[in-house]
Amino acid sequence: MSEHDDREQAEIGLEDTERAHREAEERALVAETSEGAQELMPRGTTSAGELRQEVGAVLRLPEGGYVDPGDIDIDRRDDQTMIINMGPQHPSTHGVLRLMLELDGETVLRTKPIIGYLHTGMEKTGEELTYVQGATNTTRMDYLSPLHNELVFSLATEALLGVELPPRAVWIRMLMAELNRMSSHLMWMATNGMDLGSTSMMIYGFREREMVLSFFEKTTGLRMNHNYIRPGGVAADLPDGWQDDVEIICETVLARTFEYDELLTGQPIFRERTEAVGNIAAEEALALSVTGPILRSTGVPWDLRRTMPYLAYDKLDFDVIVGSYGDNFDRYSVRLNEIRESIRMVRQIAEMMPPGDYRVQDRKVTPPPRARIDESMEALIHHFKVFTEGFRVPEGEVYLAIESPRGEFGCYLCSDGGPRPWRVRFRAPSFVALQATATLMHDALIADMIAAVGSLDTVMGECDR
Repeated sequence: MSEHDDREQAEIGLEDTERAHREAEERALVAETSEGAQELMPRGTTSAGELRQEVGAVLRLPEGGYVDPGDIDIDRRDDQTMIINMGPQHPSTHGVLRLMLELDGETVLRTKPIIGYLHTGMEKTGEELTYVQGATNTTRMDYLSPLHNELVFSLATEALLGVELPPRAVWIRMLMAELNRMSSHLMWMATNGMDLGSTSMMIYGFREREMVLSFFEKTTGLRMNHNYIRPGGVAADLPDGWQDDVEIICETVLARTFEYDELLTGQPIFRERTEAVGNIAAEEALALSVTGPILRSTGVPWDLRRTMPYLAYDKLDFDVIVGSYGDNFDRYSVRLNEIRESIRMVRQIAEMMPPGDYRVQDRKVTPPPRARIDESMEALIHHFKVFTEGFRVPEGEVYLAIESPRGEFGCYLCSDGGPRPWRVRFRAPSFVALQATATLMHDALIADMIAAVGSLDTVMGECDR
């Protein structure tokens, strides 16, 4: 063998060695970053049922039915498409949401949401906290509507306790919940506007939301994560002059909603980014168990405040806002008009607010008034026992749901008769809504992904609870 042949063989051997090193590094990188079975895999290694879900099929197959993976997009092979990540660090996913997308050019073929980056473990934490402490935990799940979190936990606890709230406590809860709905939808209007290129809407949405948060701070002492709605009532009565504050909020926000109409509703670019984009049919939404504005945008008038009334919503006059097409524009319209309906309800609540106690006067549930602690040893002991040991809840289990700004928010509580829940689980509407991403985005453009995901209004704090 000549010297030239030896040199060629050496170069070939060096190339093979380098290639082997690169492949080993790639395998190690894949192993380090892999999320396991929840990742979007190539079509050739994906089961038929999983593939149907990833392309947006949500209706069940008949019993014994079978789908051949080759029957789905048969003209596209793995070597003709590309799988990419959007997130988890992405400004328009509004949290640590990772979306894996299979693309053919700019067309989205398959979508798979991947969650679990927060791992807050709030349900398991709730089983280690007393019922008195429980609201401080649940209020942090959906941080845009914390009062709804506190409300559903308190209602479930009170259902097991069998206590009846004073009327004023019920109406204060409704007032705060509807104000919180307004602030949550205003935040969505702001961020959705920014996602679609309207920096003005971001400024205006935060400006109006600030008015509501200022009232919350005046009432509860905090702008968010309030621990205001507690089992047995609320933490404190409404502050002096609350009627004037509420009326100013209602007048200002209502007038501003018509400015939003001028800014967005008739704007040609906004209409092109939202109309007939991210469509979902009523049957698909129901099959996915999606609720709230997403379901109502398809024309289904399902609102727990009307269909399964709680608190005193059956005494209020309000409309359930529905859409027609289930697209991004309908979801925008539903939320915009729900702000106006919440204003209408808040004004009715302010007029009908009854006098009386703001919490149950039951010594087993409610701590003594603060002033009594300095005067009575029994009151001091009572206060100490309530906040250190908590109160015992009779054995039993209950599931109770309310209408949060994002849909049906449910709480399952199981008590073994002790001061802490034996089991506590939540039905988070954001978690359920993420199932709809594949349906919304099938055969859409990647540019529409931001608009469609933003229209779901998910909060990752309650997804990764």
